[in-house]
Amino acid sequence: MSNIKALPLLEPEVDEGVVPCCPPLTERPLTAEEAERTAAMFKALGDPVRLRLFSLVASHEGGEACVCDISDVGVSQPTVSHHLKKLKEAGLLSSERRGTWVYYRVEPSVVAAMGQMLTAAAPAA
Repeated sequence: MSNIKALPLLEPEVDEGVVPCCPPLTERPLTAEEAERTAAMFKALGDPVRLRLFSLVASHEGGEACVCDISDVGVSQPTVSHHLKKLKEAGLLSSERRGTWVYYRVEPSVVAAMGQMLTAAAPAA
C-alpha cells in the first residue's frame, strides 16, 4: 500500500481589477471600453512620480518591492501611497500585505499587453 496522496491543484489568486488592455493598434480599432481601460493605464503612467514608482517596482529584485524600499522618490509617504493606489486602480500593480508592510508587484500580463499594443505588426513579405 502506498502513502502517496494526490493533492488538488490551487489556482493562482487573480486580482479582479487586472484586465489585459487591448490588441495591437495595427490589428483593429479599439472598442470604447478598450480605449477607456488603456487610457487609464497610460494616464496613471503619465505622472513622473508614478512612472518612477512603477519603474522601481518593475526593476526591483524578485519582481516585487516593499513600500519601505521604494518610498524615496522625493515626495511624502502619504503622496507615495496615493500614487501607488492610482497605479493599482489602473491595474498596473498588485499588492499584498505582509505584517506591517505592503509589497507591490507589476502585473506582467498587463505590461505585456501594453507593450504588444504599441508594437507594430511586421510587414507582409
